[in-house]
Amino acid sequence: MIRVAPSSCSRTGSSSPRDKYQSLRPDRMATRDLAVGVVFLIQTVVGILGNFSLLYHYFFLYFTGCRPRSTDLIVKNLIIANILVLFSTGIHNTMMYFGLYHIISDFGCKIFPYARGVGRGVSIGTTCLLSVFQAITISPRNSRWAVLKGKAAKCIIPSIVLCWVLQILVNIIYPMFLTSSLSNKNITNRKSFSYCSAERHDKTRDSLYAALLSFPDVLFLAFMLWTSGCMVFILYRHKQRMQHILRTNVSSTSSPESRATKTILLLVSTFVCCNTLSTTFHIVLSLFDNPNKLLLNITSGLTLCFPSISPFLLMAREQSIHGLLCQCKEHKVPPSYE
Repeated sequence: MIRVAPSSCSRTGSSSPRDKYQSLRPDRMATRDLAVGVVFLIQTVVGILGNFSLLYHYFFLYFTGCRPRSTDLIVKNLIIANILVLFSTGIHNTMMYFGLYHIISDFGCKIFPYARGVGRGVSIGTTCLLSVFQAITISPRNSRWAVLKGKAAKCIIPSIVLCWVLQILVNIIYPMFLTSSLSNKNITNRKSFSYCSAERHDKTRDSLYAALLSFPDVLFLAFMLWTSGCMVFILYRHKQRMQHILRTNVSSTSSPESRATKTILLLVSTFVCCNTLSTTFHIVLSLFDNPNKLLLNITSGLTLCFPSISPFLLMAREQSIHGLLCQCKEHKVPPSYE
């Protein structure tokens, strides 16, 4: 006689709440991945449209015979860096969360983070460089910036090349240590980053790597704050001088100085907020042994923020500063602004 153990008896047509929860988890995860993919898709589409619209604007000016400005080359370089970030992070993550592509090779784990790091670093450095050259451009001839006006245009190409070389060398850490999680059988001594993994080091070594990657970003952020503050101060003094020369009480909302100041403050606040948060999360990500998916998504989303928004802010800033320079030439204000 065969006895049936009580544990083997099943209740037909019934299931525990735990079983129901386990069955709902894949649906919840699929919905969450779809929502994250939609967010990445929106950021990517907005960024691509903005950057290519700005690039089309410069091509239009070139083919119509307009005289190029010294800062045009800096803005074009910024567009290239933004597009590199959008393709390596935005399109890649969008395809991954929609199930169209997954990293299964070491090459993908090396090239995408490396391209993202180089593009992001060049984008931050180029934006800072643009702020420096615009501060030199709008400065009066009797200021400390005046001695740099003749030399500034000659330093643009070397500065851009130096920025690319610096980021290419600093971000070489990514292809050196990142590999595919599927190609490593022994994952006990590795840090997992979704489909990629890196060798686990001690905290001191990880802190040094994090400091190496974040130092250029912190330096560029400090320069951006300094030059933007100088520009706001120059515009304020210029507004007071214009009101004295023209003997008119210019409205605080309609003057070219006020419009230029607003666009400068909007760009620098967006730049500082997005890149400070992005740099902070990259540091945290490098220090965690096994960062969760939420932290990876937030870091990638913050990385895409400034490359997606900056083209629209740059167009408004360029127009406002161009209007300010035209006003100065029209009224022949001494000391002249170039």
